[in-house]
Order: sequence, then C-alpha cells, then structure tokens
Amino acid sequence: MPRILIVEDEPDMRRGLQDNLEFDNYDVVTTSNGIEGLRLAQKEEFDLILLDLMLPGMDGIDVCRKLKEAGSTTPIIMLTARGSEADRVEGLEIGADDYITKPFSLRELMARIRAILRRVHHDDQFQVHEYRFGEFAVDFDNLTARRNDRELEFSSREFEILKLLIENEGKIVTREQFLKQVWGYTNVPATRTVDNHIAKLRQKIEDEPDNPRHIITAHRQGYRFIP
Repeated sequence: MPRILIVEDEPDMRRGLQDNLEFDNYDVVTTSNGIEGLRLAQKEEFDLILLDLMLPGMDGIDVCRKLKEAGSTTPIIMLTARGSEADRVEGLEIGADDYITKPFSLRELMARIRAILRRVHHDDQFQVHEYRFGEFAVDFDNLTARRNDRELEFSSREFEILKLLIENEGKIVTREQFLKQVWGYTNVPATRTVDNHIAKLRQKIEDEPDNPRHIITAHRQGYRFIP
C-alpha cells in the first residue's frame, strides 16, 4: 500500500485529500505545519508527498529545498493557490516533481499521483546497459564508450557517474546521492570530489565543457542529464 504524506494547513482541504486517498487504498499521514512536515519526511518512509506552498512554521519551498539538499528522492507534488509561472518554475527547479494550482480537479490530482507512483516504481527497476545520445555510444556492461566510432577512455568511476545520471534522465542527482551510490559513503562528507569528477567527464563528452549540453548543473544541489 503506497504511503503518502499530506502537508496542508487548510483543514477542509487536508481532510478531503485524506478521505479520498484512503478510499483509494493509500496509507495517509497528515500535518498542517511545514516544520512538522519536514520532520516526518526525514524520519519516516513515504512514497509521495503532497506539499502546500503556504504553510505555518516553514513554507513549502523551504521544506522541498531542505529535503532535496539532504538527498531525498521522495517525489513531491506542490499544491498552491499561487499559479504564476515564476512560482511553478521555482518549485520545479528546487526538485518538486509536479505542481498543481488550487482549485484543482480531484480527479486530475489522483491521476497525477498514480502517474508519478508508476514512474517511481518503474525507475526502481530500471537499469541501463547500453545507451546512445548524440555522437556517443556507451556500453556499461563492457565498460566501453565511443564517440563517432572513436573509443574514449573513461575511468570505472566515470562510468558509474554517467550511468547514475542516465538512469535518472532529466532528474536532479544530488551530490549526496553520488557519494552514497558511487563512492559508497554512509556518512556524507563535505567534499568537491563529485564536482571534480563531473568536470573531467564533461571534458570528454561535451563540445563546450564550460557551456554543457548534457550534464547540467542544478545550483547548490547536484546535476541532471539531458541527452
């Protein structure tokens, strides 16, 4: 049973969302406060978070930012009465997976929740073995990389970094995720290791390493891969 955290300060909205989600067989936890929402999201396991933008204690933008900076991969749908493009862009840039403006159709929200949970379930099983983008072909099973049929020299670590980026295509991979999944750290140190390796990888696959097209920096968070 998927587990969903609702962080919403409007009582009627919170209760309505909870009732409908529980009717659809979701396990639901709710809170009306941003600080408590952050604490719950950090302490417990959830499959998805519905996060209001305007909250007492800490607003939804800060809650989302702190979760993503800490390496959380739990998908987040932002709920807000503010529908300006700038607000939507800000929410998505800091790591929210979707953004829906109040008043919204409950049917639409439920469809978006199901779509994100299907994607996450698929991503958990997804492992890339071979991949082509632009002039490049990468074989992760045999650890070979070619550009226009010219073989490139990648270290094993560079193959792991590129594979993690490709498996999360279009999504931010945080520095913490790299250090845990590629380097095997359990306690993440403050280090420039990830950035140094990304810089070397860009030298090999980008036409203009200082203006990259494929490995894009997510400010203060990490990197995302765009084919």
